[in-house]
Amino acid sequence: MTTQDLTVIITSFHSSDKIFSCINSIGLNTKIIIIENSNDQILKKKIQSKYQNVECILSKENLGYGAGNNLGLSMVKTSYALIINPDASLKNDAIKNFFITINNLEDFGIIAPVSQNEKYDNFDIKYDKKIKEVDNVKGFAMFLNMKYLKKIDFFDENFFLFFEEIDLCKRLKDINSKIFIDPTIEVTHIGGSSHNSEVEMPLELSRNWHWMWSTFYFHKKHYGYLSALIKIFPKLCSSFFKFIIFFIILKRNKSKIYKHRFLGIINSILLRKSWYRPKF
Repeated sequence: MTTQDLTVIITSFHSSDKIFSCINSIGLNTKIIIIENSNDQILKKKIQSKYQNVECILSKENLGYGAGNNLGLSMVKTSYALIINPDASLKNDAIKNFFITINNLEDFGIIAPVSQNEKYDNFDIKYDKKIKEVDNVKGFAMFLNMKYLKKIDFFDENFFLFFEEIDLCKRLKDINSKIFIDPTIEVTHIGGSSHNSEVEMPLELSRNWHWMWSTFYFHKKHYGYLSALIKIFPKLCSSFFKFIIFFIILKRNKSKIYKHRFLGIINSILLRKSWYRPKF
């Protein structure tokens, strides 16, 4: 196994302010496929003229995280793939260290690095450097064993945003594939900043709509409709009352955010698809 047996997938959306740092951290010797969901012809030209190892695919519509990554994964011919967000950068020979780690693992589906900007349950990444088997990992960077990913048909494209990686991990564990975090492999992740600043508010509304939609859909898919309804009901009530309160006191942006949370829940409860897309 060598680092040449790896393809990197970056799914981006209006991320020109961040994506070049991400590409530079990967290096010139690894195949990179970028799925750009904004159909940005200028960005595609800039990237492909600057990097010989990068192919930029314009999806021509906003596919979201899961479907965008699936498009990239469908083009992978290597045994392994690394999914990384455009606002993340690899540190300290991360790719080389992934391959060192997998020499000591069997049946792994995903290995995730750590970021100092993220919080982790049950261990302190500053002091505990032992590899951990976990139930799920955060999706900003995931080293994937394509053998197992193909068995579960990659991401569930019903998710447009949020819960995709949690669902992916659960389905991998259902086929007895293992999920790990390796604290010795580090990635810098800004978090919530993979897009350009001018699209912040429309994307904030989209994030809130889809967070609620995906919460209900995930629990319904794995635990049943009634269980999902019980899970989401407090959030339904909270979002409705906060929408009303912020509307009355003229906090328009806050009111819009909770309105979108409420509508995301309602659409998911009514079994409607995750149709909402950011408006610019």
